[in-house]
Amino acid sequence: MVRELISLQVGQAGNQIGTAFWDALRQEHGICVDGKSKQFRAEGEDAPESVSSEQVVSPEDALCRYSQVFFKETASKDDPNCKYVPRALLVDLEPGTIDSIKSGPLGNMFHPANMIAGSAGAGNNWAKGHYTEGAEMVDEVLDRMRKEAEYCDCLQGFQLMHSLGGGTGSGMGTLLLLKIRDSFPDRVSSTYTVFPSPSVSETVVEPYNATLASHVLLENTDTSFILDNEALRGISSEVLKLKEVSFRTFNDLISRVMLGITSSLRFPGSSNMDLRKLAVNLVPFPRLHFFQLAEAPIYHKHSSDRTNLNAKEVVRQCFSGKNFFSKVNPNEGKYLAASFIFRGKIPEKDIDEQIVKLQTQSAEDFVEWIPNNLKSALVHVPPTHARISSTFISNTTSMKSLFIRLNVHFSKLFKRRAFLHWYTEEGMDEMEFQEADKNLRDLVMEYQDKENAVYDKHESDAAESEEDY
Repeated sequence: MVRELISLQVGQAGNQIGTAFWDALRQEHGICVDGKSKQFRAEGEDAPESVSSEQVVSPEDALCRYSQVFFKETASKDDPNCKYVPRALLVDLEPGTIDSIKSGPLGNMFHPANMIAGSAGAGNNWAKGHYTEGAEMVDEVLDRMRKEAEYCDCLQGFQLMHSLGGGTGSGMGTLLLLKIRDSFPDRVSSTYTVFPSPSVSETVVEPYNATLASHVLLENTDTSFILDNEALRGISSEVLKLKEVSFRTFNDLISRVMLGITSSLRFPGSSNMDLRKLAVNLVPFPRLHFFQLAEAPIYHKHSSDRTNLNAKEVVRQCFSGKNFFSKVNPNEGKYLAASFIFRGKIPEKDIDEQIVKLQTQSAEDFVEWIPNNLKSALVHVPPTHARISSTFISNTTSMKSLFIRLNVHFSKLFKRRAFLHWYTEEGMDEMEFQEADKNLRDLVMEYQDKENAVYDKHESDAAESEEDY
C-alpha cells in the first residue's frame, strides 16, 4: 500500500525550496506543469521534459503507482482529464511569495485553497510568527491539513520546509509542528531546515529566531535534515565551479537531496527505506535527530554522462566532506549512525563491498558502542540528472558545532538585551529566551557525552555473565 506524505512549505525560503522540489518531482514522475500526465497530452501540445524510458520501470510505474505518495488524482488514472495535484500546503504571512508561485509556471498545479497567505508578515520576528500573526492564521492551515489527511489512504507523516532565520519559517513553522504533534501523534514529522549562516545572514536577529525555533524542533520532530547556505555556497563555487551563486542554485541542490531521501517511497527497490525506518536506524536518542546530508554526484547532466560513476565513486564523494550540506568539520566528531540511499542500476554486491570497506577503513570515525551503524538502501530508478546517485544521511556529533556557533551569536545579543523589545512587545518573556538557550547548551553537552563515550568490554562481559546466571 502507498504511504502518503503531506508537505508544508512555510515562509519565503520554505516556499522557494518547495517550488524547486515539486518541479523536480513532477519531472521524475512524468507530470506536466499543469498537473496532467504527459502520456495523455494531445498531439501538438507543448509538454515539459519527463523521465526517459531508460530511467523508469514502465510508464505506469513512473506516472501512477508511485506518484500517489506526493500527488492525489482528480479522476481515474486512465482518464485523459486526470490531474495530479500535490499533497502540499503553501503558507506565508505575507502575499508576495505565494503570489509569485501562483503567477509562475507551477501555479496551476497546486490546489488554490492550499495556498494560504496573510497580509501583515512576520517582520523577521519569531514571536509574530509563533504567537500573534501566525496564531491567527494557524486554524485555517490546520483545517486544510486535516482535509488533505482525509484524502490519504495510509498517511505516513508530514515534511516541513522552512528556514530558521526569518519570522514566518521559524515562528509559524514551529507552531505548526506543535499542532501536528497534538493532532497526529503517531505520524512521522520530518523537517528540511535551513540553518542560519553568518556569511549569508539576511537579518541581525537570526540568532534569536533560530535559537527559539531549535528549542521547539528538539522536542517535536522525529527527524530534522539540516541545510546550510554557507555549505551550499561552497558546493556551488568549488564543486560546480559557478562564478555567480544564487538561491535558485541552492534550491536545486536541496531538491536533489530531498528526491533522494524520498525515492524509496516513490519507486521500487531491492531494499527500501521509508522515513520511519530511517528514523529508527539513525536516531539512537530522541533529542539527537539533526542529520547531516550529502549528495553525489553533484554535476551537471552533461558532466555526469562523461564521468565513470560507480558505487565506489559516489560513496567516496559523499563521505569526503566536499558535498556536505552543512558547514561542519567531520573530523570534529564521530558518526553515531549513517545511511546511504543509492539510485540506479548498481550491483548490490558492489554496494555491500563499499559499505563494509568504508566501515572497516573509517572505523575511528564511527562510535564503537553502536554496532552495524551504517545502513544502505537501493532504488532501481535513477534521478533525472545522472545514471546513478547516492544520498548520504548521517547522525554525527560534529553537528554540535552548528549549535555552538549559534549559541555564540545568541549570547552576544542577549547579553546586552539587544533587539529584545521587539519580542517582549508581542507578549514574550525573557525566561523563554533563557530556557531555549539552556536547552541548546544541554544539547551540545549531550553530543559531547556521546562522542566521548567508550565501549567497556569488561563491563559488557560482566553483564552477560550475570544475565546467564
